[in-house]
Amino acid sequence: MAAHPAEPVAALPLVVVDAANVVGSVPDGWWRDRHAAAERLRDRLVPYAADGVAALPGPVDLVLVVEGAARAVASVDGVRCVAAPGEGDDTIVAVVAERGRDRPCLVVTADRALRARVAALGAAVTGPSAVRPGGGGKPTGP
Repeated sequence: MAAHPAEPVAALPLVVVDAANVVGSVPDGWWRDRHAAAERLRDRLVPYAADGVAALPGPVDLVLVVEGAARAVASVDGVRCVAAPGEGDDTIVAVVAERGRDRPCLVVTADRALRARVAALGAAVTGPSAVRPGGGGKPTGP
C-alpha cells in the first residue's frame, strides 16, 4: 500500500526499521539466509505503511534499513529499502537526521546504543515486537 496520493511521502511521519535487529530478535533460522529473512520482514511490513506502527498512526513513510547479505533487498510498494554501505546503525542515524526535526519519526530497534543516538535526534523508539504479528510495542522518547 502506498502513501495517500495527496500526501507527499516527506509530509508523512517516518518509521525506520532496523532490519538486522528485528530479524535477529526471533530465532527462526534467519541466519541460514539473511537476504530471504529480510525480504520476509519487508513483506510483513507493507500493511504498516497504511496502518501505522505502535502509537504512530498511518499512513507513514516506512523505511527498512538493510545491511550485509541483505543489502540487495529491493523496495516494494509501501516499504522503501535503504542499503547501508557499512554499518546499518550509521545509516539509520543518517536517515533520521535527514528527516527534519518537525517531522515525527519512530525507529524500530532493540539496540540500546542506536536507541540513544536516534533519541538524541528527536526520534521516538519502539522494540521489534511492534512489527511482529500480535506485537504492539509502545514508542518511547519525545
